Amino acid sequence: MAELSLKNVSKSFGSYEIIRNACLDIADGEFVVFVGPSGCGKSTLLRMIAGLEHITHGEIRIGDEVVNDVEPADRGIAMVFQSYALYPHMTVEENLSFGLRMTGNPKADTERRVQRVVDILQIRELMKRRPKQLSGGQRQRVAIGRAIVREPRVFLFDEPLSNLDAELRVQMRVEISRLHKELGTTMIYVTHDQTEAMTLANKIVVLRGGNIEQIGAPLDLYDNPANQFVAGFVGSPKMNFMSAEVVGVETGNVTLMLSNQGNVRLTLPLKDTPPAVGDKVTLGVRPEHFTNADGGIANLTVKVDVAEHLGNTSYIYANVASGEQLIIEREESRHDKTRDTLTVAIKSSHALLFDSAGNRLQ
Repeated sequence: MAELSLKNVSKSFGSYEIIRNACLDIADGEFVVFVGPSGCGKSTLLRMIAGLEHITHGEIRIGDEVVNDVEPADRGIAMVFQSYALYPHMTVEENLSFGLRMTGNPKADTERRVQRVVDILQIRELMKRRPKQLSGGQRQRVAIGRAIVREPRVFLFDEPLSNLDAELRVQMRVEISRLHKELGTTMIYVTHDQTEAMTLANKIVVLRGGNIEQIGAPLDLYDNPANQFVAGFVGSPKMNFMSAEVVGVETGNVTLMLSNQGNVRLTLPLKDTPPAVGDKVTLGVRPEHFTNADGGIANLTVKVDVAEHLGNTSYIYANVASGEQLIIEREESRHDKTRDTLTVAIKSSHALLFDSAGNRLQ
């Protein structure tokens, strides 16, 4: 096991900068997830930690060692890929032991490590099969086993579950979480899946355009996003954003007019320096932070477009005259009928406010 740190790490391809001055400290035994939209640099950052991409500037340290110029095989890391990367002509047992055999590891120790993996992942019945005889979930379990058998200081996962169906993804998430608790080894995981990030991570790193936007525990990012991008990216369904104008400012409060919501006015507490009257701002409200009419502030009447009923919860996709769409979460009532219009209010204690540049005001 090992701590890992990145100090002002950058990566450029020609004049195009993929990663910009990334700084990150990962404690021994942490489970860290990199998330962000496609092309944000999360896989590139993972590959630089692995040594599969050279860094342009900065320093990567694993434990007490700077590994900028250390070969991937000598960094004490093991990587699990999206494509499994198993040898098709070898049995599961041979796939698990291959790396150790090639490095001349003693036979007795190799067998000990393989048996440990078999017990941890419960794959004894698969040992004589070849990859083509395995399901997608079984292949991924073997790929993870091949990483475990190396007994690395750090595990790296590059979207390992994206090829699996929904049910298998849930099962493998549980297994990876259990594995982390059992091994206690530092793990870094790349995904675009919100559920994977929120359920697996001790710490989430949100990237956009090569920059680290925010680092924090899953619920910290969900409840206290640093800016509008993080607020909109973390959470599923996504946060609702409503255009507004500041129409009043007094000590500790700001009054907004939701111009696209029938000129509805609402007053919010504001601790930081308030915007000026006339400023254009954005109000952020998560789907679960709407309540019944008159149960909060700013009653909004919207036209229901689509209702998704998910058992104990429903998501209402509603439109307003301006074209803005809201997603509203409601507790499911089996006796309710889907209506053409719906009137809801905002829970003011959970509403967030952003300036025209997307910076957090509240």
